[in-house]
Amino acid sequence: MQLRYNFRLYPTAGQRRALARAFGCARVVYNDGLRARREAHERGLPYIPNAELSRRVITEAKKTPQRAWPCEVPAVVLQQALADLNSAHRAFFASITGERAGARIAEPRYKSRKDSRQSIRFTRNARFAITAGGRLRLPKIGDVPVRWSRSLPSEPSSVTVVKDAAGRYFASFVVEVDAEPLPKTAGEVGLDLGLTHFAVLSNGRKVTNPRWLRRAERRLKKAQRALSRKVKGSANWTRVRLRVARAHSQVADARRDFAHKLSTRIIGDNQAVYVENLCVSGLGRTRLAKSVHDAGWSQFVGMPAYKAARYGRTFAKVDRWFPSSKTCSSCGTLAESMPLHVREWACPCGAVHDRDVNAAKNILAAGRADRLNACGGTVRPVA
Repeated sequence: MQLRYNFRLYPTAGQRRALARAFGCARVVYNDGLRARREAHERGLPYIPNAELSRRVITEAKKTPQRAWPCEVPAVVLQQALADLNSAHRAFFASITGERAGARIAEPRYKSRKDSRQSIRFTRNARFAITAGGRLRLPKIGDVPVRWSRSLPSEPSSVTVVKDAAGRYFASFVVEVDAEPLPKTAGEVGLDLGLTHFAVLSNGRKVTNPRWLRRAERRLKKAQRALSRKVKGSANWTRVRLRVARAHSQVADARRDFAHKLSTRIIGDNQAVYVENLCVSGLGRTRLAKSVHDAGWSQFVGMPAYKAARYGRTFAKVDRWFPSSKTCSSCGTLAESMPLHVREWACPCGAVHDRDVNAAKNILAAGRADRLNACGGTVRPVA
C-alpha cells in the first residue's frame, strides 16, 4: 500500500524565490489548460485530449515571448500540473455521468496566486534525490534542508513540495510500504463519537474531547482583531495575517496529532474496530457546526481505516440510521423517544444504561453482525 510521509523543509532565501517561481509557473500552466478546454467547449469544438493540451500550453507556449519564462522551472513540474487538471476533469465527468459514487464533484476552477496553499510535484523523471547530508535535491532549486523526524521505509516514487498559509514548507513523499501484521488479540471495540466526549468505547472507556479550537479561541480572536485594523495588502497586514495563519496551523497540528495517537492506540489494542458512519457534512450545517468541525471526526475516522489495513486489523462502519442510542444493549428493546438531554436511561428489563456507552455497545454488536453475516456465533455483547 502507498502512504505519504511529510517532513518540514527550511529553504534558503534563494530557494524560496525559486520555489515561488515554480509555484507560479505550475499555476499558469494549469490555468492555461483549463482556459483552452473551456474556450473549446464554448465554441462547440471537441474535447482537447491530454497530449494535444500538453503540446499547446507547454511545448508551443514556451516558444512565444509571453510564455518563455516557464523554461526556468523543471518540465516535470509543468507536466504534473496538467496531470492534476486531467485528473480533475476525469473526476468531474465521472461524477456527472454517475460512474463515480458519492457527492457531486464541481467543475475544475482557476487557481489564484493568492491561494493559501501552493504546491508542485516532482516524479522520478525529475531525478530528485536525497543527498548524503540528508538534504532534498530538487532540479533547478538546489539542496533544501529537511527536518527528518523519521526514516523513509522505501524509495519514494514522488515528492510534493507544499507551502501552506502560514508560510511553512513541507515535503510530502509517496512511498510503498508492506503490511506489518500485529500479534492477534481477542479485543473488539465499538466507537461512539460525540461532542461531550470525543469517543466512548464499548468497554466503558471515555476519551475527553480536547476542543482545540475552543481552547485557542481567545488567542485567535485577538489576532483576528489586530488583522481587521490593518490596511489590506499592506506590510503590516501581511505580517499579522501570517500570525493568524500560524495560530490556526497550531490548532490543526494539535488536532491531527491527537487523532493519530488515539487511532494508533485503538488499532493496536483491538483486533476489530467499528464506528458509526456519521454524516459530518450534514451536521456541519446545524447550530453545532463549529463544535463538529473542531472535533475533526472525518479526519479521525479515516486514520483507523488505513492503519487497520496495514497492521492486519478489521475496521468497518455501521449504518448511521441504526438506533444505537435508543436500543437496549442487553435485551434489544427499542425506546420510543430519547431527547439529547437524556444521558442515562433505564430499560424495562432492569438494565440502566449510560447513553453513549450503550450506543457504543450496539455499534459493536451491529459491526459483529455485519462481519459474521449469519456465520454463527453470538454477536451481541454479554451484559
